Amino acid sequence: MMDLTNEIEQHYEDMVAIRRHMHMHPEVSFEEENTKRYIYEQIKDLGFDIRQDVGGNGIVARLHVSDDYKTVGLRADFDALPIQDEKDVPYKSTNPGVMHACGHDAHTAMLITAARILAAHKEELPVNVVLIHQHAEELLPGGAKAMIEDGALEDVDYVFGTHVSSLYPVGTLSYTYDYAFASADAFSIEIEGQGGHGAEPHEAIDPVVAAASLIQQMQSIVSRTIDPLKSAVVTVSTFNGGSSFNVIPNTVEISGTIRTFEKEVKERVRQRIEGIIRGIESSFDVKCHLKYTDGYPALLNDNGQLDHTLNVLKDASYVKTCEENPPSMGGEDFSYFLQERPGCYFYTGVRNTDIGADHPHHHPLFDLDERGMKAGVESLVKIVLGFDK
Repeated sequence: MMDLTNEIEQHYEDMVAIRRHMHMHPEVSFEEENTKRYIYEQIKDLGFDIRQDVGGNGIVARLHVSDDYKTVGLRADFDALPIQDEKDVPYKSTNPGVMHACGHDAHTAMLITAARILAAHKEELPVNVVLIHQHAEELLPGGAKAMIEDGALEDVDYVFGTHVSSLYPVGTLSYTYDYAFASADAFSIEIEGQGGHGAEPHEAIDPVVAAASLIQQMQSIVSRTIDPLKSAVVTVSTFNGGSSFNVIPNTVEISGTIRTFEKEVKERVRQRIEGIIRGIESSFDVKCHLKYTDGYPALLNDNGQLDHTLNVLKDASYVKTCEENPPSMGGEDFSYFLQERPGCYFYTGVRNTDIGADHPHHHPLFDLDERGMKAGVESLVKIVLGFDK
C-alpha cells in the first residue's frame, strides 16, 4: 500500500532539482525546444507510452492500467516569459530576458514527480493516467487548443490541473466553483484621420482627439450596458500616435483587453465597441479599423470534480487548508481542456514572505517556497487514487 507522504519526501530533492534546472534554462512560448527534450528525458523510462510534438511542442504520456478503467488526465504547462530574472539566487535564469516568472517550472516538476510515484505503484491505481505537458500557455493562441486537436484528450475521461500561487501560503489550496478565470480577448483599433500642422487643426482630421473620445466612451460600456450583477472589464492599455509636438498624425492606434465570463456578456461588449466606433467615425470624420482577437475562453470548473478533489484531500498531509475564493479576471488556456472534459483547476499556495516568495506572478523577482510543491504533488496523486475502479 502506497505511503504517499513518504513517497513525496523521497522524491522532494529531485523535484526541487527539476524545478531549478528549468528555472535556470527557461524558454518562451512556442520556442521550448530544449525544455521539451528535458521533460522527455525525465519520464522516458517510467513505462508511459509517450507522444512527442503534440500540437507543437507538447508531450502526452499514457500509463495504461486496465481497459476496464476510466482515464484521468493531469496537465502542467512549461513555457516561460520574456522577463529579465532579477533574483540573486543560485538557480537564476541563464537565458537573458527570459524567466519562469509564473511558476510553470514548478508545475512541470510536480507533474514529473507525480508521474514517478504513480508509475511505481501502477498496480494500485484505480484509473489509467495521462500526463499532458503543455507548451505555450502564456501566448495566444496558446498550446492547449492545438494539443487537443492533435489528440491529447483521446480516451481521457477527466482532466485536472493546478497552478502555484504566491497569493496563498504554503499548504493552502484555493478553489472556485463554476467560473474560475475569465475569457481573455484582445483588441486594437486604428483611427485613420488626416495629418497636418498643429497650428492649423482645421486643415486636418485629428485622429488623436477622436481616439481620446473613443477611449472615454468605451469606459461607459461596463457601467451603462452590462448587468451590474455580471462581470466585465474593458481596458485600453496602449495609445500610439504622433512623432512631434507640432504635427497632427495621420493615424493613432489604441489596444487593450476585454475580460468576461459569460458568452452573451462578451458579445454585448463587442457589439457596443462596434457601435461606438461607428459613432466616432460619424462625429469626427475618421475611419476606424477594429481588430478583435478571441483569446482563451472562460474557465468553467466542473463542480462535481471539484468536490471530488476537496473530498480526497480531507486527510492530506501537506494540504492543510482548502480556501474558497472568488473568480479571477485573468485568463488560462486550461479552459480549452475543460470545454472538452469534466475536471477542475485550482491554486496551490507557495507564498512565504520570510524568504521573499511573495512577489506577484510575472514580476522579475517572482519566486516560490519550493516546499509548497509537496502539496501540489499530493493533490494530483490523491485525485487519481480517489477514483473508483
